[in-house]
Order: sequence, then structure tokens, then C-alpha cells
Amino acid sequence: MRPDRAGQLRIVLIDDHALVREVVCEALDLEPDMVVVGDASNGAAGILRCKTENPDVVLLDGNIPEESVTETVQAIRSISPNVRILVVSMRDDPALVRQLLDCGVRGYLNKSANRTDLVSSIRAVCADDIRIVLHVSVEALTHIASTANCPETLTRRELEILTLVSKAMSNRQISRRLTIAEGTVKRHLGTIFTKLDARSRLEAVNKAVSIGLIARGG
Repeated sequence: MRPDRAGQLRIVLIDDHALVREVVCEALDLEPDMVVVGDASNGAAGILRCKTENPDVVLLDGNIPEESVTETVQAIRSISPNVRILVVSMRDDPALVRQLLDCGVRGYLNKSANRTDLVSSIRAVCADDIRIVLHVSVEALTHIASTANCPETLTRRELEILTLVSKAMSNRQISRRLTIAEGTVKRHLGTIFTKLDARSRLEAVNKAVSIGLIARGG
């Protein structure tokens, strides 16, 4: 860990695997706008780190044995309510993702995410009032959508289309990708706009991201 400089995002890393901590610290230390100011092998030690270091972001392993990730999240938020917490987990458990989002977690990354995903997610949650869910299954996203705080549930097809919209794909490109008519894509988008109370593709994507239905940029 290198000394932090003004303007850098201060990060605390909590993971029970020493090798993971070492690799993540080395990766983040390559970013000029980030610095890891502390790391810990368990939730209790991580909470103490948060008290002393006052981080902007906490990267929290969601699979530490004999610990409740939700209790750790709640404890961190009680001492540092403005910190942005990103949970990184091997589990593809939609109920857990929804529960963590409801607890105030700003992002949930499956451990299949790469370094670019991690870095971009840290920057995104610090720059915008959004929540991010990356590399979970379509089934998990569908369940999250069904319990999200939006007027109506988005169907699996609507989630697929909105995810492709978030990648800046046109209706024609989406129709080809999903092997459906372009008019069908337009009808689905109309339904999505109604359900999310959105007036444009960008607004629909931003609202879906903010409630954890899709990840920014897919």
C-alpha cells in the first residue's frame, strides 16, 4: 500500500484470503485515483479499519466463513453511513443480492468479474448515485427485478433488451442479437418506459441501474 494523496479514493479491503488481498491491493495501487488505506481478514477487523481510516469505498468479501455479510454491512454503515460498499462474492444468490442492496450496498460483483469491472465499478459508485450488479445470472437479475422498488416487474425479455440498450445497441442490433423483429423490440421498449416511468432510453437505463436491475454498460 502506498501513501494516499489528496483527491484519491480511499479504499478498505476486507477478504479472508491473504493472496486475494495482496493481488487486489496491487491492482488498485496501479490506478492513479485510488489508494488502499487498509485491509483486513474478517469483518470485525474491517470495521475497526473503517473507524480509523474513514474510507470512501469498502470492498467486502461476501463469503467469509462464519460471518454474516449483512451484519458486517450494517455495522460499517452505522459508523460510516456515507461509505460506498461493494460486495464481491462467489455466490449467485438473488435473494442475498436483493437483501444487500436493501441494506445500502452500492454494488454486488460476482468474483468472475475482472479487474476492469472492479475498477470501473468503484469509480461509478463514487461518481453517481447508482447501484451496480455485475456478472450474476439472468435468473438472479429476474428475481432481483421482481422484488425491486419499481412500479412493475420487468420480464426476462425486457431485462435482456434493456441490458443491450445500456450497451448503446440500436433496435436493429438488438433485434438481430435476440432474433426477434425490430417492431417487437420497439414494443418492449414502450412497455419498459411505462413500467419505469421513463421518457427516453437513457432515462430507462439510469433508473434500472439505480435500483439494481442491470449494470451500467451491461
